[in-house]
Amino acid sequence: MKTNGAIPEMKQWLYSLLPAAAILLLFNGCGVSVNYSMTGTSTPAKTISISEFYNNTDLGPANLGQTFTNQLKTYFIQNSSIAVVAEEGELQMEGEITDFRVTPIAPVATSDPNQINSASSTRLTITVKATYVNTLDDSFSFKDKTFSFYKDFPNDQNLTDVQEQYSKAIFDRIINDLFNASVANW
Repeated sequence: MKTNGAIPEMKQWLYSLLPAAAILLLFNGCGVSVNYSMTGTSTPAKTISISEFYNNTDLGPANLGQTFTNQLKTYFIQNSSIAVVAEEGELQMEGEITDFRVTPIAPVATSDPNQINSASSTRLTITVKATYVNTLDDSFSFKDKTFSFYKDFPNDQNLTDVQEQYSKAIFDRIINDLFNASVANW
């Protein structure tokens, strides 16, 4: 009877898996477990209270603070096991939106000396100042830390048409940075 060359290779492969399987069984039997968090949160806290972030800008829409606060709470709910509570959380966060600025960038020169130079792009910048209190370990707390980000858009777009979309994109980045600075400790 003729044997297939693949069978000895399969046996060799199975034998090479035996040490790994034995180690896994040993660790499992000893109660050793390894946990990994995809979000990187490293706090034992179970609750966070997030106060309303106030809009202290001159140009921003009236609901800017409420929009940011709701987006921040949603981020914690979706990206951590920390429960958002109304008050007295083990972690506490508050702050304000301090800047909502629209500035022209990427100037374009004209060949006509009678015509004013313009910009081909506009930048929307939002700045948030936050205070974070970790009641379990005050060494992780911070006060009045500033987080800022911007979004550039073509000058032919009207700000009112893109303001909500771009504010959300900027908030996404600021919230990620705020999350990392607080519970991920980065």
